[in-house]
Amino acid sequence: MTDFKLHTIDSAPEEAKANLQAAEKKMGFLPNIFAKMAEAPTLLEAYLTLDGIYAKTSLSPVEQQAALLAISADNDCAFCVAAHTGGIKKAGADDATIKDLRARTTPNDAKLAAVTRFARHLNAQRGWAEQSELEAFLEAGFTQQQVLELVIACALKTLSNYTNHVAGTPLNEELKPLAWEAPAS
Repeated sequence: MTDFKLHTIDSAPEEAKANLQAAEKKMGFLPNIFAKMAEAPTLLEAYLTLDGIYAKTSLSPVEQQAALLAISADNDCAFCVAAHTGGIKKAGADDATIKDLRARTTPNDAKLAAVTRFARHLNAQRGWAEQSELEAFLEAGFTQQQVLELVIACALKTLSNYTNHVAGTPLNEELKPLAWEAPAS
């Protein structure tokens, strides 16, 4: 396997340093995914920019994180599952919901069930959503705007999940308590 460098702020290309410093300041540590993305400063910038845009969507913070966690689990991305487990805990999700999402099962909360079902479907179908799935999402009380906002979630997870798969991103010590192994399919 090709060894992608796990950059520090000092070793990163100059164009990535400011984004790494900002991420470290915001999170209290430098997530290894960003240290790997720093090899391609434009990838790091794209991810961080899109993540900031996604945070502005009309989905609640718990709904946003639930979609990201569900997609990451479906894509077998252990790093992102751990990271979004922390994110959804911070957003206020209960332990049962988190357990369900990590196990790739449906949460009991009807709204979160609809969000994660549609996000997973959209991701699995590469955007070719079936009309019945689209209608079920809308009938659950969501809007056409939110359908399209979940496209952003899929784009974010394409950027991060694929980077982690290609670059072999190890978990940070800070994320090890949230470690995840894909359930048997």
